[in-house]
Amino acid sequence: MATNLKKNLRIALVAFYVVAGTYHFINPAFYHGLIPDYLPFPRMINYLAGGIELMLALGVAIKKTRSIAVIGLVLMLVVFIPSHVYFIRIGSCIENSICVSPWVAWFRLLIIHPLLILWAWAVKD
Repeated sequence: MATNLKKNLRIALVAFYVVAGTYHFINPAFYHGLIPDYLPFPRMINYLAGGIELMLALGVAIKKTRSIAVIGLVLMLVVFIPSHVYFIRIGSCIENSICVSPWVAWFRLLIIHPLLILWAWAVKD
């Protein structure tokens, strides 16, 4: 992959996860309904997820920790899959949060989520 393209993908990835991680703290209510009801302590899970996203974004930005941070992002995205399945199972609509057509939720799970994993892997050194 061309060096400039890889660098730009890396910068965009870091920015994406800084924004995503920060949003867990700015608007935690948005995420609470996305956390499966069988998991305890949804507030703590939300803040933990946001903090991990921020730490992994920082890890990707630093060359020395990039490879392990990318692996962390991939693992995190895999861990988030049950949340996507849960969202589909409850009808792709959470009161006072996000409500989309079922096909959008399926697209997010089957297309967007794997692309996020590939994007992370693409910036690994």
